[in-house]
Amino acid sequence: MREILGRRRRLLRSDGKSELISAALTFATEWRWPVLPGVTTHPQGHSRCGCPDPECTVPGAHPFDPGLLAATTDERMVRWWWTNRPAAPIILATGGTAPCAVSLPALPAAHALTALDRMGMRLGPVVASPARWSILVKPYSMEQLGELLYAKDFVPGSLRFHGEGGYIALPPSETGQGPISWQRAPLPGSASPWVPDVEAVVDAVVEALTRTGVSAPEL
Repeated sequence: MREILGRRRRLLRSDGKSELISAALTFATEWRWPVLPGVTTHPQGHSRCGCPDPECTVPGAHPFDPGLLAATTDERMVRWWWTNRPAAPIILATGGTAPCAVSLPALPAAHALTALDRMGMRLGPVVASPARWSILVKPYSMEQLGELLYAKDFVPGSLRFHGEGGYIALPPSETGQGPISWQRAPLPGSASPWVPDVEAVVDAVVEALTRTGVSAPEL
């Protein structure tokens, strides 16, 4: 089961079973993260989304049918979804009992993670797409986030916060923007991965970006 947590790009295991259904079942049943299938890419163009919006900015990396409220940890539902839609990206409904996330563009994120390592900052899983990296954090409320941001003199505008009512795509999904992988994978055998507080991550990321002098463009 642990092979699903690597950075392999293939969506079929050596036994012919879908890596996506195996990963989705791990997230839902072992880690208790509510998931649901995302929109697959358009059959006539992998960079286009299969949803009705021709200008979709996150092609294939968002829920559509079913909607986000359908996210579940129920094994039978998850198995049914990916049996019928084996190529569907895995979408995590953030917040509630599931992790939230703080994301930023990939290049500044790479510099920030290097700086955080030097600072001795402990991080949990980090999800990477070609465009953005998402640092998973403990669930937080909008009030908590508002107070955190209000207390800051400066917060890069490119930081995005995926809290209650939000979502991110999880590995090993394939989306219109490219593959989703673990930049920092959960530790093997972990029942439910440890994640840091949002305050610690925002403080450390802002300091790291300031120290390195790396600008984080709006994306």
